[in-house]
Amino acid sequence: MTTTTPQARRWTGPALFSHGFRPFFLLAAIWAAFAMVFWLLLLAGHTPLNHAFGPIDWHAHAFVFGYLGGVIAGFLLTAVPNWTGRLPVLGWPLAALAGLWGLGRLAVLIGGALPPVTVALADLALPIALIGFLAREILAGRNWRNLPVLGLMGLFALANALFHWEAAHGPAQDGYGLRLGMAAGLLLIALIGGRIVPSFTRNWLAKRRAARLPVPFARADGVVMMLTGTALAAFVLVPDGGGTGVLCIMAGLANIWRMSRWQGQQTGREPLVWVLHVAYAMLALGFLSVGAAAFELMAQSGARHVWLAGAIGLMTLAVMTRASLGHAGLPLTASRPVAALYICLIGATFARLAAGIWPAEFWLLYLSATLWIGSFGGFAVIYWPILTRPKHASKAVSTARPS
Repeated sequence: MTTTTPQARRWTGPALFSHGFRPFFLLAAIWAAFAMVFWLLLLAGHTPLNHAFGPIDWHAHAFVFGYLGGVIAGFLLTAVPNWTGRLPVLGWPLAALAGLWGLGRLAVLIGGALPPVTVALADLALPIALIGFLAREILAGRNWRNLPVLGLMGLFALANALFHWEAAHGPAQDGYGLRLGMAAGLLLIALIGGRIVPSFTRNWLAKRRAARLPVPFARADGVVMMLTGTALAAFVLVPDGGGTGVLCIMAGLANIWRMSRWQGQQTGREPLVWVLHVAYAMLALGFLSVGAAAFELMAQSGARHVWLAGAIGLMTLAVMTRASLGHAGLPLTASRPVAALYICLIGATFARLAAGIWPAEFWLLYLSATLWIGSFGGFAVIYWPILTRPKHASKAVSTARPS
């Protein structure tokens, strides 16, 4: 059976298309920074392009389905071959998939004169292709354990389609499509993050012969996952209901308990590890914030951004920085500039939360946006040589940086 690494070595084209994570992580980071700059222009009253949605709808879609969709594609195209032991997608087929993602971004960004169905089809091309790829790999490799990932990917694509339908008939900024897309992304974090965070932490602590190691996935984690899914389903259906508030608070406390067993307090010396714990903590804090918002104790917009910028933004950044190093054959340690990216994004999350609490302090929105741009723009700059050059070249660049 041919594995990922030998197959990648036979690719003689641009290194960018030798692994699924390379083009998608880089493009997603560039898009995240660009989309926030564009959002600041929209906030200031400028409309430089004829985008397909209203300003707020465009902003929400650009990050939930644009940015997150790109990161999910990069992750799945890299991880699934390792899960199933089958051949990866690389070379020009991978470039074509990246092109589908770019087509979706362009359609939404400048497709205001196009029929809504045309914009939707262009944007949904990549999610549909990914579902087909994932289904084929799971069936061919009989990797039934990852069927939930396929189900969540299907929910994510359905949410995107629903968002397009709602945007064509009125505002979609707080519709079922956006909430379902958020829920699917958050469930992926709870499912996959709930496995990789304790696993990576265990590996790091075991090398240092720590006395206490994280508790592996057990039946109690399954109960927390069920509560998490139930709370997110209630959020999708009745976001402001009292029952939803209670379920979200329960899910937040349950996830705090879950991550308390992962020994995150021992990882302070390695940013590449502690950032995973902080990102998962943002998932729990987001549940508590959304629960509080359901009881009108805080603004919904600020509460949801704990999920959007904190849980989704920080967890994806953590995965991108770690996976890029690991698959490029580089040491799994974060340099000071990379740690600064994490700090910027954490600051952006809390600044946005504060902007929801004190809406008159408009400068907090600009602070949050600036920190977000610095975080993802910084990733694109720092990781450009790692993602665009062959493994030996990227290693030479990386070792020149201080750890």
